Amino acid sequence: MWMFRAKPVTFHFGMCNQAFRVIRHFSGQVKSKKFFTTPIYYVNASPHIGHLYSSVIADAAQRWQRILEKDSTVVFSTGTDEHGSKIQQAASTRDISPSLYCATVSEHFKRLADKFDIGYTNFVRTSEEKHKNTVVKFWNKLSEKGHVYKSSYEGYYCVQDETFLTETQLKEVKTENGADMLVSLESGHPVEWTTEENYMFRLSKFREDLIHWLRNNENVVRPKKFHKILLDMLSNELQDLSISRPVTRVHWGIPVPEDDSQTVYVWLDALINYLTASGFGKDEGVFSRAWPPDVQVIGKDILKFHGIYWPAFLLASDLELPRTILCHSHWTVNDEKMSKSKGNVVCPFDRSHTYSTEGLRYFLLREGVAHSDGNYSDTKVLRILNSELADTLGNLLNRCTGTVLNPRQIFPKIDPQALAAARSVNVTNNLINQVMNLPEICRGHYADFNFYKTADAIISTLHTANLFFETLRPWELKKKPDAQRELDVVLHLTLETLRVAGILLQPMLPRLCEKLLDKINVGREERYFEDLKELSWEKSEFEEKKLTPGKITLFKRIVLEKDSAVQRG
Repeated sequence: MWMFRAKPVTFHFGMCNQAFRVIRHFSGQVKSKKFFTTPIYYVNASPHIGHLYSSVIADAAQRWQRILEKDSTVVFSTGTDEHGSKIQQAASTRDISPSLYCATVSEHFKRLADKFDIGYTNFVRTSEEKHKNTVVKFWNKLSEKGHVYKSSYEGYYCVQDETFLTETQLKEVKTENGADMLVSLESGHPVEWTTEENYMFRLSKFREDLIHWLRNNENVVRPKKFHKILLDMLSNELQDLSISRPVTRVHWGIPVPEDDSQTVYVWLDALINYLTASGFGKDEGVFSRAWPPDVQVIGKDILKFHGIYWPAFLLASDLELPRTILCHSHWTVNDEKMSKSKGNVVCPFDRSHTYSTEGLRYFLLREGVAHSDGNYSDTKVLRILNSELADTLGNLLNRCTGTVLNPRQIFPKIDPQALAAARSVNVTNNLINQVMNLPEICRGHYADFNFYKTADAIISTLHTANLFFETLRPWELKKKPDAQRELDVVLHLTLETLRVAGILLQPMLPRLCEKLLDKINVGREERYFEDLKELSWEKSEFEEKKLTPGKITLFKRIVLEKDSAVQRG
């Protein structure tokens, strides 16, 4: 391996451009844009909660960025992966053209994003002309730099996974009739021996550079579990990668430039979508401001493609590598793997009728942890949403904005002496301390993409607020004409807790928080992290303000039909 030396750092020749860019980035370079991505979803099946989970993680991350930095500009891309043999087969089974099939299923994924408030700026379809143009430009760049060559290739090929596998990636299993069959060690899908002429990418050349990149950027792949998995994959030599397929086998794809007997390998095609979204080869000014991706959200099943193939392609074309690849685990359903054969695939559209789009978003972010598979159960969804959104959050808002305790319908000014008296009660101090610490706690959790810990911290604070409310018994203060100042303290502290919680929960619950903040009359330009630097009881100039008129149901308690029948009985 050639080495290039420059004081005070040493790095591999293949990493030189990347290393300079990394050094420049950490030395204080300011980016004008932030770039977030979801994986693009393969249209061989309809959306399920696993697809939604990837999208809401990326959406919550980009929404937090907008709240954290008020003037930040965000590029957020998602879309659909529409080429390959599996699409050919799915369209053929339905006796329609691949283009019509793709348009239909892609629309389902777009509807999923829109329905669940995934705030994308770009929706890339790989069958669109603009993406095809990007693929051609990127292919030509790889080819011009000498990283592509044509060769006869033979090996075990997995049709379902659309990839060649080495013998170490296979295992032998028995079929139902007792015959021996080779399958992919990772997916369990059958393989077949294939001999064909393909274009190859010199992946083997980039092994040392990839190891260098990972070892010198310990947070570039998160959680650490997946960072280690990638390094383990790289402990063995990399084989050059087949990046085309004969058109006789895979006709539904982008033709290789200047060779229409081959189509571009679906995974090279698919990964280039991130370049399409950022303006690569079209507007260099736009591209340079957006690139590289700041956060790329993926599922663990596509870790190899995004953690080895993707950075190798970028290194080969002298482009900066992603700053963060956030890899998440999958969802089981009632402790079983989700699959069509078991009939337990959870459709987000169906479940949203029962739990609402906001409720399903919250559950996935509240219960999902990136490093381990989550377990979906309707019982758990119902319990969490009723307990935390309807009771803990929604009921607290109703109590302090209702006309019984707050007939003037105001966010009252607080009297310093009355506040000092209220602080003689431990629960008051506990609430104040929790609210004061909450913004920084949540900032840390959002930075680590630990959305469940963010929810934990906020719900814990709201529990303290409910305890504070119960302890100071405002319904009794309301009966005493001379206790208005004490009542105002209870209302003020509770409403300020709700303001803080509402701002911090926006990435997870955008619609619900909009309703909450509208109700307590928090202006649209006052819903950012910087607006939590000073709390209302610390502001001597704080004046009472009117609440927005009208009753509000923040989150309607969910009662299933069978429960309704029991109650009626």
